[in-house]
Amino acid sequence: MRAVPLHPSAAFGVYPQRDDAQPGWLERSAEALVAPIRNPGRTSYRRLTGIIDLANRQGPGLTAKSDGELAELARGLRFRLKRSGFAPPLVGEAFALIREVAGRRLGIRHFDVQLAGGWAMLSGMIAEMETGEGKTLTATLPACTAALAGIPVHVITVNDYLARRDAEWMQPVYEALGLTLGTALADMDTDSRREAYACDVTYSTNKQVAFDYLRDRILLALKGEEAGGERLIMRGLCFGIVDEADSVLVDEAVTPLIISKAGDAGHKQEIFQRALRLAAGLEQGADFSVDPRRRELELTEQGKVRLMGLGDPLGGLWRNVRYREELVSQALRALRFYVRDKHYLVQDGKVKIVDEFTGRLMADRSWEHGLHQLIEVKEGCEITGEQEAVGRISYQRFFRRYMMLAGMTGTAREVARELRSVYRLSVASIPPNRPVRRVGMPDGLFATEAQKWAAIVERLEVLHAAGRPVLVGTRSVAASEHLAELLEGAGLPHRVLNARQDEYEAEIIAQAGQPGQITVATNMAGRGTDIKLPSEVVEHGGLHVIASERHAARRIDRQLFGRCGRQ
Repeated sequence: MRAVPLHPSAAFGVYPQRDDAQPGWLERSAEALVAPIRNPGRTSYRRLTGIIDLANRQGPGLTAKSDGELAELARGLRFRLKRSGFAPPLVGEAFALIREVAGRRLGIRHFDVQLAGGWAMLSGMIAEMETGEGKTLTATLPACTAALAGIPVHVITVNDYLARRDAEWMQPVYEALGLTLGTALADMDTDSRREAYACDVTYSTNKQVAFDYLRDRILLALKGEEAGGERLIMRGLCFGIVDEADSVLVDEAVTPLIISKAGDAGHKQEIFQRALRLAAGLEQGADFSVDPRRRELELTEQGKVRLMGLGDPLGGLWRNVRYREELVSQALRALRFYVRDKHYLVQDGKVKIVDEFTGRLMADRSWEHGLHQLIEVKEGCEITGEQEAVGRISYQRFFRRYMMLAGMTGTAREVARELRSVYRLSVASIPPNRPVRRVGMPDGLFATEAQKWAAIVERLEVLHAAGRPVLVGTRSVAASEHLAELLEGAGLPHRVLNARQDEYEAEIIAQAGQPGQITVATNMAGRGTDIKLPSEVVEHGGLHVIASERHAARRIDRQLFGRCGRQ
């Protein structure tokens, strides 16, 4: 898949999409080797600055024009973009027009660095922009330009709140340019989402667009009357702009998206219970070995023999060697690798998966091959039916099918090789509009967990007394709630944001910049939502961020630290 600008003529057809030709081992290896050379990284900014000059030349001539004259210019650009594609002089005109409209309708104009970020995305790249540099506004540049050229655009965010918020915020810009805007969200019916996808630009979530595409593929696979006269939901995959691209394209890349129908698992309750009892009786080291980091587990020869002795007397399927070994291995994984309040929560008698990268609930997902049912039995929940897959796709395979793909994020350089080798996407590092004033402090190392938490509470007492707002990042729900208990004991007012409060995410994180506010959040819950600071907080040093522990991926730490120093 080549990440090159899409000519408008390529976006037409019954259902435009790119063939997902999987690269071979040799091609992947070669891409990984040349990625550091071919990926422009930070140096690419110089290659993008030409668009700034082209747009700035057009700017003075637009300020004196009326709104009606700007609308007429937009209509003229439609024809020229459709005919000539994204030639830099035309894009410079489009960017200048979009910036002028944004200034009038929103009261904010795109900075020069945002023009460069927009050009990077319109060129099929990932624009790496510091947290708080205005990626939401920047996305209007490639989205409006492509839409004016007649290319259907999907602007894809990580949750419904952000998709709705961004669409409502940017809507005046699209309307002034004569473009239609829709939102396709989880709480909408199929007809409403179909109408949203029929618009020039559609804001949605990675989960929603992938599932709607999967529904279309199932429908397209049916023949004649079997389709039931239903209509397709989407117009194909033409141009996708992915917000928080590292999270969607890398962290969740292989997450299986499955449309399924539930089967009856009631008769398996006893089988799963017995599997857990057998697994609990096996001894680590002697009967099985584990690699907790990779969540891999393997029965030893001794363990297989022991399991045979335990299973054969039970008769039935337990005499099937492969069946009993696979089921008991899954039971061992449920017991050893999946921890309540870290990997999942139990709410309303149901097991709900927690996204380990964001701390958000993934309530509509379940683990495969009986693992979810085993965890339900382990927690004493009512067992759900194992899902029979009707259609499936991973985010990686889905996003590779866009005719043109681009994205934006605050943290991409660490995964530049992967983005290049898997999606053929280059990363363009865009400098901040003004120098970042963030100050990094040395890490603190402690002999015990208790000492670490005590030091954090002590530091929070000092900062709270000084009126500084503080955001504390933790890696699990359990850790966030443990710190909350300590803060309660110390008499420090605070708010907790983890998978239990995900529906209040935007509200909690939006208040995190108030004087003396202490917010405890798992990983990057609240990512994408502005933390606004009153003037008195800015004068006293701004938001203070504390990471309760380092993440395995430095990129996740940078996401947390990026919450302070926003512009």
